Amino acid sequence: MAGLEKVNQTTVTEFLLVGFETRPELQITLFVMFFIIYLSTVAGNILLILTVWTDHHLHTPMYFFLSNLSFLETGYVSNVIPRLLVSFLTQDKTISLPGCCLQLYVFSFLGTTECFLLTGMSYDRYLAICRPLHYVTLMNPRTCLLLAVASWTCGFVAPSFTLVRFFCDLTAVLRLSCEDTSIIKVTSLILASIITLAPFVLTITSYVYVILTILGIPSTAGRKKAFSTCSSHLIVVSTFYGALIIMYVVPSGNQSLDFNKVFSLLYTVVTPMFNPIVYSLRNKEVKDALGRVIRKMLLSPKM
Repeated sequence: MAGLEKVNQTTVTEFLLVGFETRPELQITLFVMFFIIYLSTVAGNILLILTVWTDHHLHTPMYFFLSNLSFLETGYVSNVIPRLLVSFLTQDKTISLPGCCLQLYVFSFLGTTECFLLTGMSYDRYLAICRPLHYVTLMNPRTCLLLAVASWTCGFVAPSFTLVRFFCDLTAVLRLSCEDTSIIKVTSLILASIITLAPFVLTITSYVYVILTILGIPSTAGRKKAFSTCSSHLIVVSTFYGALIIMYVVPSGNQSLDFNKVFSLLYTVVTPMFNPIVYSLRNKEVKDALGRVIRKMLLSPKM
């Protein structure tokens, strides 16, 4: 019996990444498109980080969190797109079991961290607009550092609870399982709800108070200035949480893999690419600082 059991057991050593099922002649076009997206995303986020850290006008809590977010987004796309580019060029769509586990862990780590970072950013805006007289005292450098460290720590620890069971993407791999996955799905739903919905509710609560405070400002110019400081963050929060909740919190039912691919692309590729654009184009301070950094780079003496 021991020998028979050994023969019947199957050891999984790799997974097949279905990717984008298109005609072979389109693979190069897709490679070029995603390569440009990847370069522009990494360049945009790194430039934003350098701008924040080199311009003293941006040494404030809001931009401290923004530089953390840009660093996170760079890791997000670097975890997903390079492997996709390799599959376009080589047609090799396999990924090893350790590689799959690592990709899932990094993805879950960064996704969880982003949830908490966005919450910290919303709390910062709440204090700045609703409690301006206490802002400097409450949102001091030590508080900013503690919020950032707590966000990265929660992101690092939370995926450990599911890493032993799932690989690459929860929804896709669950469909491959031959065992009863009902308990795993419930556990996944509970964890996703805690990690996603709790920060989301805190973020929304903060912005309810922010919006009510803005509406109470008597002057139109004052309302416009106050809203401009948080509108960029609202756009990012809406895009990120909208896709995340649809993917991992709302019961999947009969959602197709193509449906999941679209929303996966939204928060793993599109959002990281547009974040630096949104924060740059909708924020005068960032645009001015970016201009100063670029001029400094262009006018610096050549060695």
